Amino acid sequence: MTLDFAFLDWNVVSSFILKGLVFSVQLTLIAMVGGIVLGTVLALMRLSGKPWLVMPAAAYVNTMRSIPLVMVILWFFLLIPLLLGRPMGAELSAMVTFTLFEAAYFSEIMRAGIQSVPKGQVHAGYAVGMTYGQTMQLIVLPQAFRNMLPVLLTQTIILFQDTSLVYAIGAYDLLKGFEIAGKNFNRPVETYLVAAVVYFVICFSLSMLVRRLQQKIAIIR
Repeated sequence: MTLDFAFLDWNVVSSFILKGLVFSVQLTLIAMVGGIVLGTVLALMRLSGKPWLVMPAAAYVNTMRSIPLVMVILWFFLLIPLLLGRPMGAELSAMVTFTLFEAAYFSEIMRAGIQSVPKGQVHAGYAVGMTYGQTMQLIVLPQAFRNMLPVLLTQTIILFQDTSLVYAIGAYDLLKGFEIAGKNFNRPVETYLVAAVVYFVICFSLSMLVRRLQQKIAIIR
């Protein structure tokens, strides 16, 4: 069999692939922002020292981290409509699923970041009359975000790679766009090869940017 990539012109890219790329990026950004916000809340719950906050947060994080993402995607897609009594749609279901799933991983990253801030700074905040909330908001969390920024961005790159799993519920992501183009032109091998190259270029480029950011943060410290 001879490989032929000539059919992958701009018309094919704009008709099939760009739509999927836009959704993959959109899904990544929504899940990243939502996951970091929810993950920070979970991290604060686990560090609160109060059993009624620690136990449900720990149970949530450990459960999500112990289940394959593709199973969580399928569960939400199939079960949520039964609970709501109406279909949710593959795209919306993917956004909710990824946000809730990634929150468990971002939670552990943020928990490590919060614990990396010296305890003396926390005690200093209390000494000047700050409450727990003020100390976290003004002293601890800004430093934790800065310390963990490279790791948060690395997890986001992994998240972008994982968006290809929404293929399981028929959502139109980047991989789905390549698949449809391959079927329409009867060139599945070529399209999957190009898809792999595109994912590699995007993720490798972002990884290099994260590495440079990590070096700059290390210099600032």
